[in-house]
This record gives sequence, structure tokens and C-alpha cells, in this order.
Amino acid sequence: MLISIVDTRTQRRLILEGKIIAPWTAELRATCERARAGLDGRELIIHVRYLTAVSPEGENVLLELMNEGIKFRGSGVFSRHLLAQLARRRRKNGREKK
Repeated sequence: MLISIVDTRTQRRLILEGKIIAPWTAELRATCERARAGLDGRELIIHVRYLTAVSPEGENVLLELMNEGIKFRGSGVFSRHLLAQLARRRRKNGREKK
């Protein structure tokens, strides 16, 4: 997995490419924690693109990050489909907890 960081005045964007599988899921979590530390009021966005594989563990990490309020964007059919699927899981889980 490749994680690129793009900083602008209003946001910090983490760009994810490749495979979201172990051991890269732990690296994704650690990178997000470090990225949050220096936001200084900027928005954190994870842009998912050019994915080739996502393990169940990878899906769970992305869902946890969504639940923590991080915004996601997707490029490509697979990436957008994955994010839509995770958003549905998130909504379903939210309804079940009420």
C-alpha cells in the first residue's frame, strides 16, 4: 500500500493506493493518528484510489476511521463501490445500536 500525504491550507489529504491488507492496515492506522496530530484546524480526508485488494481487516480499519469522523473520497469503480458498501454498513450498525 502506498500512502501519500498532501497538505493544503484547509485540509490534509491521505491518498491510499494499492492493497489494504495486513500488515499495511496497522500502518494506515498509525499514519492517520500522526496526521491528526498536526491538523491545526484543517480537515482530514482519506482519498482511496487505485485499489487492487482489500482484506476484511482492511475494511474494518476503514470503517473504524469513518466512525471516528474522518471523511473519505474515492476514485475508480472499485474504490467508490467499497466506500459505498462501508457507508451502508455504518448506517446499518448505527441503526442497530439505537
